[in-house]
Amino acid sequence: MISHGKRWKYAFRAFFSLIVYGRIAEDILAAVAPTTPTASAPVPSVPAAAAESGDRAVQILALLQRDGRLVDFLMEDLSTYADAQIGKAVRDVHAACRESLGRYMTLAPVMDEEEGRQMTIASGTDPARIKVVGNVGAPPVRGVVRHRGWEAVRIDLPPLLSAGSTIVAPAEIEVA
Repeated sequence: MISHGKRWKYAFRAFFSLIVYGRIAEDILAAVAPTTPTASAPVPSVPAAAAESGDRAVQILALLQRDGRLVDFLMEDLSTYADAQIGKAVRDVHAACRESLGRYMTLAPVMDEEEGRQMTIASGTDPARIKVVGNVGAPPVRGVVRHRGWEAVRIDLPPLLSAGSTIVAPAEIEVA
């Protein structure tokens, strides 16, 4: 039996999930659906996820646009604005995008070593995790950490919509 508090939480999340994504999140369906389907209470079917080609990249851009207006900022010609105006805009966009990013994923440094520190890279190091640049010879190589890198250690994106997967932000028309 689901507690009263959990029912409210699921109801709230299901309501907004239906409005925004057109479906109920799988964890809610699993929690409220009967464990064994019967003729009187069929288990709702969950739509298949959309193709993963570039849809998730567009989805992340859409989330950062919706929450922080990142795409608007990046596409704006900043040459006509004073530095003080740009600084204010950067702070607002930065704060909103950082909050949005934290809501959907957790990022952590690829390596713990501080930037500027000397270190040795052994042979067999995953090139996707550590990129060696400069006068590169045969491993092991010794170099300076220039960037610690970033790794997504948690990704919790909402389900993809089946339609409009290339739309980062819809056009808006205000009717007077």
